[in-house]
Amino acid sequence: MLQPCLWFDDQAEDAARLYTAIFPNSRILSTTTYPEAATELSGKPAGSVQSVEFELDGQRFLGLNGGPLFKFSEAISFIIECKDQQEVDHYWERLTDGGEASNCGWLKDRFGVSWQVVPVRLNQMLREGTPAQVEAVTAAFLQMRKLEVAPLEEAYARAGSA
Repeated sequence: MLQPCLWFDDQAEDAARLYTAIFPNSRILSTTTYPEAATELSGKPAGSVQSVEFELDGQRFLGLNGGPLFKFSEAISFIIECKDQQEVDHYWERLTDGGEASNCGWLKDRFGVSWQVVPVRLNQMLREGTPAQVEAVTAAFLQMRKLEVAPLEEAYARAGSA
């Protein structure tokens, strides 16, 4: 099993609650608290949340309240493959709430975790299209923040009929 560990200052429980509310088939599995023996080294009070193990649509994660030493960056992001525009909109709206939208379907949520919200259809067009279609679709999505399937499909179709 491969399980990502997300290092938070002290928001692991809040993040787990948010993520499990957004993703289907998700749940919080367990929560641990800091014991008295770890208070000096961790800087966290005994009894405060140390870690939260949770599952997002079958993928396990561990949220660790490790303190302010490390911050998230775009060097690692989680890709959400969406079956249609409705799913793109759902994840985009929920994860950008209190967060920050970026280009080409990327965003940072309110905790600083980076996500890519991508319609499956985009990857299909990029894999299966002619060079002209790939060029047209790429030019279209590079102008977007949240990815929109209809304009991508239009660019693909126009380039295919040219």
